[in-house]
Amino acid sequence: MVHPLDPGVSRRILRDMIRIRAVEEAIADRYAEQKMRCPTHLSIGQEGPAAAAGAVLDGQDLAVSGHRAHAHYLAKGGDLPAMIAEIYGKATGCSRGNGGSMHLVDEAVGFMGSTAIVGGTVPVGVGLALSLAIARKPGLVCIFIGDAVLETGVFYESAGFAAVRKLPVLFVCENNLYSVYSPLDVRQPAGRALAGVAAALGLGSSSGDGNDPQAAYSLLRTAADRVRSGAGPQFVELATYRWREHCGPMFDNELGYRTESEFLAWKARDPIPRLRQSLLSDGVIDAVWLAAVHDEIQAEIDAAFTFAEASPFPESSLASADIYSREMAPFP
Repeated sequence: MVHPLDPGVSRRILRDMIRIRAVEEAIADRYAEQKMRCPTHLSIGQEGPAAAAGAVLDGQDLAVSGHRAHAHYLAKGGDLPAMIAEIYGKATGCSRGNGGSMHLVDEAVGFMGSTAIVGGTVPVGVGLALSLAIARKPGLVCIFIGDAVLETGVFYESAGFAAVRKLPVLFVCENNLYSVYSPLDVRQPAGRALAGVAAALGLGSSSGDGNDPQAAYSLLRTAADRVRSGAGPQFVELATYRWREHCGPMFDNELGYRTESEFLAWKARDPIPRLRQSLLSDGVIDAVWLAAVHDEIQAEIDAAFTFAEASPFPESSLASADIYSREMAPFP
């Protein structure tokens, strides 16, 4: 089923992509100041799947993610000043300064957490879906994963359980071709499609171009509709590409794990101008709208960094808070 984007959805997806790109470019520009003392994994170049998913999910839906989570957090409605403060390690951060870039959470908007462990939030997301099913609550759980997650045992265990129980889970797989520096052809047999692996586990499965936000939205909307109808967990693989290094603000093509020609070919498929030009041509947006969006986003980003810089660091006495062990926190 094709879901044509109405003008409001189209504008939202484009604005979200522009905002995610601008936020992460600002992080990259400021990273050398040495005030963000945590690893950062940027989604520059692959904003399409996150923005499309954000337009599909609603307030009763939950989401979890992995180490490259900024885009998912923002698209789900996460608080930008709290995210920047978290990257600065400040007490006003969304994880109170305890987690940094890879550990973002905002329960108020249903973003239930991200983790540095590849595949680590897959069982968490499936568990959340089980809790929704047991409580007969509406909504679904969106689990954002990368292609390398399909090489973890916990994915197979969790996906199999979700399929057996027909849990309300939407797996969104951003296939950016690489696990750090390892391409798919050294990790998967020739001809094996990730969507095919998911289908073999009993998941409803589809795949498409993640750098075409309109096509991505249609696939995700169709999959989410199936989850909501009780058809069980769905898996959507979206091909996309990160521009910068696996971890950090720099470019790393000189390392040789990918070619410059491959990089340039994917950069030419940048999802932002792709959708922007389409909407301009269709009269859905104009130059005035674009200028206003850029100005609003830049003001928001400047305010978020000012907030983070001015925020205090957590008290040292709180370093062991929320650690549950007999040694650190006696049980009653």
